[in-house]
Amino acid sequence: MLLIRGGTVVTAETSHMADVLCDDTRRIVAIGPDLEAPSGCDILDAGGLLVMPGGIDPHTHMEMPFMGSIASEDFYTGTSAGVAGGTTTIIDFVIPEPGHSLLGAWKDWRRKAEKSVSDYSFHVAVTHWDEKVHEDMGTLTRDCGVNSFKHFMAYKNALMVDDDVLLRSISRALELGALCNIHAENGDAVAYLQADLLSRGITGPQAHPLSRPPAVEGEAAQRVIAIAGLLGAPIYIVHVSTEEATAAITAARARGQRVYGEVLAQHLVIDDSVYENPNWLGAAQHVMSPPFRPKHHQKALWAGLASGQLQTTATDHCCFCAGQKEQGLSDFTKIPNGTPGIEDRMSVLWHHGVRTGKLTPQEFVAITSTNTAKIFNIHPRKGSVSVGADADLVLWDPQASRTVSAKTHHQNVDYNIYEGMTLTGLARYTISGGKIVWADNDLRVTRGAGQYVERPCFSPDMQAALQRKETP
Repeated sequence: MLLIRGGTVVTAETSHMADVLCDDTRRIVAIGPDLEAPSGCDILDAGGLLVMPGGIDPHTHMEMPFMGSIASEDFYTGTSAGVAGGTTTIIDFVIPEPGHSLLGAWKDWRRKAEKSVSDYSFHVAVTHWDEKVHEDMGTLTRDCGVNSFKHFMAYKNALMVDDDVLLRSISRALELGALCNIHAENGDAVAYLQADLLSRGITGPQAHPLSRPPAVEGEAAQRVIAIAGLLGAPIYIVHVSTEEATAAITAARARGQRVYGEVLAQHLVIDDSVYENPNWLGAAQHVMSPPFRPKHHQKALWAGLASGQLQTTATDHCCFCAGQKEQGLSDFTKIPNGTPGIEDRMSVLWHHGVRTGKLTPQEFVAITSTNTAKIFNIHPRKGSVSVGADADLVLWDPQASRTVSAKTHHQNVDYNIYEGMTLTGLARYTISGGKIVWADNDLRVTRGAGQYVERPCFSPDMQAALQRKETP
């Protein structure tokens, strides 16, 4: 057993001084002032620290096959880096090859994830449509604890689905009580712009943002919101990076439509000037989709988080090392898309959000864990500090600082997009399943200790409420 003594418990709703007792069933069993320590219980002094729910990253890609490479981060190294930064649960993406079985791909990802050191769950991508996909969606929701399905409106001739697939899949998900995740970029427009840039001899990383201007994200967001509205279905738009997409989500929510928006920590603090780096690799290391945007878009993203129009933060953690990025030396469309960030998300948000007054500590908890747990139906098991919840906690030091460097991070990648950034606010201790897995720069993880988290679909009453666009 573990007793966390003398900390300030901070949740999405409140903060108060309390002790927290975790037992050997991986759960929180008592919260209150001056709790008595059971015999043989370990005691962790949390004086001066904030006791918060462990972070939940709803968007990661561990050891993902993509663009001719496999992401360098696997589930062991990736979840280890996560707990070093205060993240105790990830929701990764199962990506079936087009034409292949969703259920078979889910089984493959379950095997890969068995090495995780902390808890994990899966979204499953729909990359084509046929009767087997319809059937597999039912099996995954009924038997496998999956309640969300991913759709790419980008990556033409690879992962992209058209409006017909979106209509069929979103409708099927609604029938099952599941939620659809959407990568909103107009893939046809991107492919056209890519071909045009290459034809004009513009082949370097600076062409990447030119091929994916803000308008292609804004258009796709508006289109999928319209499709979901036609069906009366909720949707979750991943990695919102633009003023245009934020405005589309805000307008839809004002109409009573249930649309959720996710923001990546890196889009909040890094802008498109990174593509002007004269060093090819330095620019290529920032190639991800959507790309980094002109700085003025950051204001809209922060405002969306502060106002509640955007609800969650993630990383889209997808790592490729120098040799992998160099596959696109002569053609920017062949640079594997992705950047790291799972270890730094929470510190970036605290430093640039809470310390600047853009966010309150309670809002920080909401956007780093609680809102994700609620949207994906694992609250209060996750994302809360409450009796009966999983003992996944971070003891946060709001005053301590560190300088980010690839030389000291735990991510399995040879660079860090926050290199040299000094951040105040860090995980002093991380607790996963009632066990201390990170203690003052000491990583104490166990390979395979993480458990698969089943996420039940929403109930028929909830489905009906979602269709009526009412709060149940």
